Amino acid sequence: MSEEIDVVVIGAGQAGLATSHELDQRGVEHVVLEASVPGSSWLGRWDSFTLVGPNHTVRLPGAAYAGDDPGGFMTRTEVAGHLQAYAGRLGRVREGVPVHGLWRRDGAFELRTDDDTIRSRIVVVATGAYQQPLRPAAVAGLSPDVPCIDVLGYRNPGALPDGAVLVVGSGQSACQIAEELALSGRDVVMACGRAPWFLRRVGGRDLFEWLMDSSFYEQTPDQLPSPAARHGANVQASGAGGGHDLHYRTLAALGVRLVGHLVDIDGHTARFAPDLPEVIAAGDAGFGFVRDTIVAGCRERGMPAPEIPEPGPLDTSAPTELDLRGFGAVVVATGFRSRYTEWVDVPGLVDEQGFPVHVDGESVVAPDLHFVGVHFLRRRRSSLLFGVGDDATATATRIATRLGLPT
Repeated sequence: MSEEIDVVVIGAGQAGLATSHELDQRGVEHVVLEASVPGSSWLGRWDSFTLVGPNHTVRLPGAAYAGDDPGGFMTRTEVAGHLQAYAGRLGRVREGVPVHGLWRRDGAFELRTDDDTIRSRIVVVATGAYQQPLRPAAVAGLSPDVPCIDVLGYRNPGALPDGAVLVVGSGQSACQIAEELALSGRDVVMACGRAPWFLRRVGGRDLFEWLMDSSFYEQTPDQLPSPAARHGANVQASGAGGGHDLHYRTLAALGVRLVGHLVDIDGHTARFAPDLPEVIAAGDAGFGFVRDTIVAGCRERGMPAPEIPEPGPLDTSAPTELDLRGFGAVVVATGFRSRYTEWVDVPGLVDEQGFPVHVDGESVVAPDLHFVGVHFLRRRRSSLLFGVGDDATATATRIATRLGLPT
């Protein structure tokens, strides 16, 4: 059985729903196919997960946050609920319809679902910026009697076996999980990476407010030092408990033992590079970049810059080997990678980093195949709740123009 649909959007997270809203505004008939329920990827995060950006940064077209706690931080279930209400208003989502395959044939796209094949003239892939947790090769040799859990498998400290925990990673998720484990009384060792950090609030304003008033989120891929930098960690921060500072210094103060980046694990022996001083220095350089960006933004807006204290001292002595016997788990939170090539059969679709090769969101090798919600698609904010709407607008306009509709 085959169905003909002119425009199909795959995914009902913030990217797919924002695109649906913008297509509606331009009179473009379409459907949104969602494997589970709208916002389901948020429900897959750990139990205590909250947004890192304040609620007022949820600025989806037609679904901006309008609650009574703009400075608060929604939980995972609250974010999912917000998106499900959004989907209900749009009325375009077919839930429980996973797309298992996508290919081009006879001038159209064919999408394989559980029940049939859909032929579509135009497809928007909006399957999210965080598709598949990266599990580094360094953990491959871990003894099977020590569970290795990725960021989507972690739920809470009580769900892990008793014992110390090695956390591998340095971004927001790794820091938040390490903090939660330490506060629960666990002995935590953290294999660190070179993530930037900053203070949660300076000058009476939240970090996000300062950055949104600067050029930070306007940074384009060509302004990065390398294509691989698109995988760089976000600024270390937390929205838990109303939002607070969270970085290597706060973790060390909680008793988390910091070590250099993980080299390998051989059974119960974990080996780390002797690079903790360089790792901390790199994070502090990220602090300096954020500080300078905020100061430059203030200068451009003609307003005084806030007082920003310098980073305090931190002991960077660390062992290079650790016996994992008696450890309850290794938790890996080293970022995500795309999985487009697992189900999209279009040669040359992605670059060597796994990002779509595109012009303004439209595939270079498959015209009429669009992407929305990809990290750094157009700018740093492309996948974020306050930035994806702009990309959705650009893509919807491009599609309406292609169909000869007013934009």
